[in-house]
Amino acid sequence: MDGLNELLQFVAWERLPYTFLILVTGWLSVALSGRFLDDLAERFTEWRLGLKKAKAIGRFFLYVAIAGLVVATLLQPGRGAEGAALIGTIGFALGYASQDLLASLITGIILLIDEPFQVGDRIAFGDYYGEVTEIGLRSVRLATLDDNLVTVPNSQFLNSPVASSNAGQLHAMVVVELFIGAAEDFGRARSIVAEAAATSRYVFLDLPIATLVSDKFMGERFVTVIKLKAYVFDVRYESAFASDVTERVKRAFRLQDIRTPDQQYRDLDLNGREAERGEQT
Repeated sequence: MDGLNELLQFVAWERLPYTFLILVTGWLSVALSGRFLDDLAERFTEWRLGLKKAKAIGRFFLYVAIAGLVVATLLQPGRGAEGAALIGTIGFALGYASQDLLASLITGIILLIDEPFQVGDRIAFGDYYGEVTEIGLRSVRLATLDDNLVTVPNSQFLNSPVASSNAGQLHAMVVVELFIGAAEDFGRARSIVAEAAATSRYVFLDLPIATLVSDKFMGERFVTVIKLKAYVFDVRYESAFASDVTERVKRAFRLQDIRTPDQQYRDLDLNGREAERGEQT
């Protein structure tokens, strides 16, 4: 209590209106500048990631400037030993009371400098995958593909692996797996998959399209897997690209009589039963 009373003696109460004005002005500056940069980023797609990065860095410096102005305006520590003691007391109290916040703040600075990912990237962290919408002083926010907003404390990114789909680029690789029966014409199926990817409205043709074929044992039966690896010109279209390719490939498979594993094994079962009936008769 005595320490609190001593601290209150150095508060310039007559400057409270100025402090309030600084807080309001700072809040408006952060909100308006963030909205302005977000609007520009959505309007000019090629600059989106750079503008969102500028928003994250600018907001961090605005917060620091606002906090410094508030402290400098509201507190008058005076000179000499008393002023030094006050500054030391305030620093110790803030550091002790907000250890987790300071750890998250330092991690946020590291994330902005080291850039394992940036605002606008799509990352996988733990059980979550989504677009980084904000790198704040305390946490990182992810918008998942299911339109959920996930908040992760900054400190968790220090000791946990993070996978970035686009790593600061607009384009990103999308992997689509399609399954056919093991006895089907995999060469023709592979050509259909490659053509569907190359003619998709979302594909990024400046980078190569790859199709890989492999056999797997799934559900007590062999199936052939055709894995497509292609790039979309904007990471936001990865789900739309996968859906578009899958839909058109399935239609083409039906027209070309390329059966899925279930269809192939069902036909084999039917043929086997008919053969047994023929032998019995």
